[in-house]
Amino acid sequence: MSEHQPHPSDEIDAEQVTEYLRRHPAFFAEHDELLADLIIPHERGQAVSLVERQVKLLRERNIDVRHRLNQLMDTARENDRLFDKSRRLILGMLEAQSLEQVIASLEDSLRNDFQVPFVCLILFTEADRYSNAHCVTHAAAKEAIGHLLDNGKPVSGALRPDELRFLFGESAEEVASTAFAPISHQGLHGVLALGSKDAQQYRSATGTLFLGYVADALARILLRQRPLADESHA
Repeated sequence: MSEHQPHPSDEIDAEQVTEYLRRHPAFFAEHDELLADLIIPHERGQAVSLVERQVKLLRERNIDVRHRLNQLMDTARENDRLFDKSRRLILGMLEAQSLEQVIASLEDSLRNDFQVPFVCLILFTEADRYSNAHCVTHAAAKEAIGHLLDNGKPVSGALRPDELRFLFGESAEEVASTAFAPISHQGLHGVLALGSKDAQQYRSATGTLFLGYVADALARILLRQRPLADESHA
């Protein structure tokens, strides 16, 4: 009588063994006699026991978890600092008694508290309502930075030389990255832009949440000063 030859479909492959062990994590606890026969190579080619291998993996995972936790704590601390700076910035603008004071408070906070070397605030208007602010017409703004204004959302990254000149004037050549937020509220339109000499400071999609928040608050504060600007210019 010939010996029974196993059918290929009866053979167990590595994936099936792996899946079985995943579904039965206590398998080796119930069959500990098999542990002595297991061979687990070390990176240097030396054989190590299963327990040693598990300890090594757990240690590596623990290091990774601690690293991630430290990153989360660093982010939380940075967010706390950002909140405190933002609070001082907004309160400073709210306490301002004139348009000139609002702009001075904004620029002072951004340059000193936030360490932003280049700050640009431009308002779009056909009339000279904001005599103490940098104003351009809507047509001029659209021609120079129209595509940046199209979606109405903050953007960041590297801008073209002509866009940098429009925003930062003589300092344009020093600006390597920019965070840019449109200002739009109840008929008031403009732009707030921050520039850095560091090309990595304002990478794509970074820093825009904060800048958008400041631009929204600034628009509402500026609207309160428009009557004062009109009266002083009359």
